[in-house]
Amino acid sequence: MRCIEKRRSIRKYLPDDISTDVLKELLESARLAPSGNNTQPWHFIVVKDSKKKEELAGVSHNQSWMLTAPVFLVCIADAASRIKDKDYKVLDNSPEIDLKKVIRDTAIAVEHIVLSASDKGLGTCWVAWFEQKDIRPVLNIPDDKYVVCILTIGYPAETPEKRPRKKLDDFLHYEMW
Repeated sequence: MRCIEKRRSIRKYLPDDISTDVLKELLESARLAPSGNNTQPWHFIVVKDSKKKEELAGVSHNQSWMLTAPVFLVCIADAASRIKDKDYKVLDNSPEIDLKKVIRDTAIAVEHIVLSASDKGLGTCWVAWFEQKDIRPVLNIPDDKYVVCILTIGYPAETPEKRPRKKLDDFLHYEMW
């Protein structure tokens, strides 16, 4: 509970690099995440190159704060792990239930990374304000893959205040709605 309670979305990072070993530990936490039918549909691209990071921030509505993070982790759901013989160009606004499943499973893996990072004193922020058609070409991501988010990762240079949360009774139901 402690790492969950202290986790915040960080938008200002120290310039300190993150070691390869620490990144591998974060990715190991994703590897252990559950997924429907054990499909494990996630892929991750570690981006440290400043030009690539600038391009990614650019297609993410020019969110320049992202550039303070030493690492971008591009988190990708493999639609082909569940969807066979489809036209993947429709993934942006698809009603396809199996696409929703691979996004769900990848999101679980990403949250494992977020909590592992928090536990190690790192900050993260989910960035998902982009269009698939714009972000895929930046990293040569195939059409049958869906970019769930860019996770900025680094040592925090800020300590955001706790945000208000709903009370448990505001969203908890028993047996029925």
